[in-house]
Amino acid sequence: MAESIRTIRASFDPSRPTFGPTTREWRLHLFFFALTVLSTTFAGVMQVAPEVPTATPSLTAPLDYLLYVPHLYLNEVAALTRYALFHPVLLVKGAAFSLSLLAILFSHEMGHYLACRHYDVDATLPYFIPAPPLFLAGTFGAFIKIRSPIPTRRALFDIGLAGPLAGFVMALPVAVVGILTAVPAAPLQGSEIVFNDPLLFRLLGKVFGVRLDAAAPNPYYMAAWIGLLVTSLNLMPVGQLDGGHGTFAVFGQRAHQIIGRVAFVSVVVLALLGFWWHHSPSGFLFAVLLGVMLRVRHPQPAVMEPLGTARVLVAILTLLVFVLCFWPFPISINY
Repeated sequence: MAESIRTIRASFDPSRPTFGPTTREWRLHLFFFALTVLSTTFAGVMQVAPEVPTATPSLTAPLDYLLYVPHLYLNEVAALTRYALFHPVLLVKGAAFSLSLLAILFSHEMGHYLACRHYDVDATLPYFIPAPPLFLAGTFGAFIKIRSPIPTRRALFDIGLAGPLAGFVMALPVAVVGILTAVPAAPLQGSEIVFNDPLLFRLLGKVFGVRLDAAAPNPYYMAAWIGLLVTSLNLMPVGQLDGGHGTFAVFGQRAHQIIGRVAFVSVVVLALLGFWWHHSPSGFLFAVLLGVMLRVRHPQPAVMEPLGTARVLVAILTLLVFVLCFWPFPISINY
């Protein structure tokens, strides 16, 4: 996720040591991580479980109408939980999705964290955010909080891009396993949500001779698909997203603002086309996020030294990673 950075203070001392997390912080991080393990495992179970019969709430009193949706939601969660407990294979598949997705998210955030430690920038351990049951991914992602200014242009570049590159490296083997273990999908019946493959999946499918258009998603496929979607979203060159940090470091403040606005307008156009062609409103969520990020000012590092040839090559590699992860219409809803 995006890592918010601060403006350099005049009194900033780059030799100031950073301090590790306290015992209380360890407990807080582990608590949220444990909750996210549970929520993502439930999401994995939901993805592979058949349709489970759910009791319909009664509508005998006026209050029943007000509580109908909450009661229906709780009944569905309870029914799926009971079904999974009596079918342990679903729990195994749910755990496979959870561990695969969290490995990708953890690698992403630890890329940021270790880069911060390399530059003596004070940062928290990753915060994992659990999502309510029946949410597709089971998590709203993860983030670290940077608690001291980023001192140089090179530090900004390295800290910003270390996360998505580390997450992509972890997503690669998960994607390979997901494609190699794919099985033929059942024919479409009625309305159905289709997860369109990013370019990396399409290339791997050709390499391994797997027809992804005829394959059913499995836990590893879904974990990698979500991981690549998160990576592509974070690499958008907007605001204080990871791609925004990289764009600011490579091109400077003025170009960062222009490129961010162009990216926002492009995503809005894609959202409209996605709703028109693919009946999916998912693009509007990305447009809203980018619109919010556009309004967040990006601070200037104190030292704007040249990046050097090696980092320019890394920037080109990161652009290639974005192309492999991004797909303009990730979700289609077929009627």
